[in-house]
Amino acid sequence: MQQFIYPAIFYVDGEETHVYFPDLDISTSGENFEDAFLFAKDLLRVYFLYAVTNDLDFNLPSDFESVRKKCGEGQTAILIDAIVTAVDLRNFKKSSK
Repeated sequence: MQQFIYPAIFYVDGEETHVYFPDLDISTSGENFEDAFLFAKDLLRVYFLYAVTNDLDFNLPSDFESVRKKCGEGQTAILIDAIVTAVDLRNFKKSSK
């Protein structure tokens, strides 16, 4: 089992809540904070399933406080985690064929 914990920046734009992972340059959004949070967890998990399965390099997470300090008005930094298990990796490899 591997756990990945990365800072994410949440912000509202119009009627959507957006989530951006600055260390990985990936993002998602949802209709509200709860949806965006769940989509962000799922995105992070799929990102690392793909990266680990394909033996890709990825950036290590930045210090949370440094990301939090860079947040602008209306932005909030939150730590998001994703857990990838051996079973997840096997299933992902099967579905990728």
